[in-house]
Amino acid sequence: MSNLNIFWLAFIQGFTEFLPVSSSGHLVLFAKYISSNDQGQAIDIALHIGSLIAVVLYFWNSIKKMLVALWQNKFKPNFQNKDVRLAYFIVIATIPAIIIGGALSYFGTSWTRNTKLIGYLLIIYSFLLWYADTIFKTNKNLENMSLRDAILIGLAQTLAFLPGTSRSGVTITMGRFLGYNRSEVAKFSMLLSIPSILAAGILAMYSLYQANEIAQLIMGFQAIIWSFVFSFVAILFMMKWLRTKTFLPFIIYRIILGILLLLDAYSII
Repeated sequence: MSNLNIFWLAFIQGFTEFLPVSSSGHLVLFAKYISSNDQGQAIDIALHIGSLIAVVLYFWNSIKKMLVALWQNKFKPNFQNKDVRLAYFIVIATIPAIIIGGALSYFGTSWTRNTKLIGYLLIIYSFLLWYADTIFKTNKNLENMSLRDAILIGLAQTLAFLPGTSRSGVTITMGRFLGYNRSEVAKFSMLLSIPSILAAGILAMYSLYQANEIAQLIMGFQAIIWSFVFSFVAILFMMKWLRTKTFLPFIIYRIILGILLLLDAYSII
């Protein structure tokens, strides 16, 4: 894979990971329609690690507060402390994704990299996000998040293993259904990406190292750097946008893209 392809993959990953438009779906589509080869799971993971670093830096103050609170409370689940509670909710909400991700890594995920599936999921989840974003009341923030809500958002995250769903999109959708305001649920969604991407990234890079795939490792590090740059810009944009705007532009984009993919998949265009 050329350095230019890695650059464009990182651009796609960076600007779609935290927008509710499905980064994995766009990466699959890039491989199908632009690149001659599927970049594979290893490069996908490297791109996500770049996004992970961007999240950690952007939300470092919140992460530092959680780490300090955990240390001061000797890592006991003291849910009376809001920072300890949020940290534990992130960990608990990640457990379903780890279980499903482990199962998929064993059984394989090639069947998910399918244009028709991506098209349908882009459209279906667009309507769910629109419904949740416009119908349900906004009266919650992260300080009054319950364990039940954290688990439900974590369960929703497992749906994102299917390209076209969007991890940020489906977790934000569930958060909006539960009554959380846009910026708060977007923040939780981004923080929720940290443990699962970190675990998957470490395993993927270790596998490449064991296989002595030095070329893949070098490409992986390039992907991480570029993805970090574009992801950080995307986070800045997303958090500023959600202070005053809705998800409607992203919903419209998803529907149009989904329709075009289905038209192509059924050889109509």
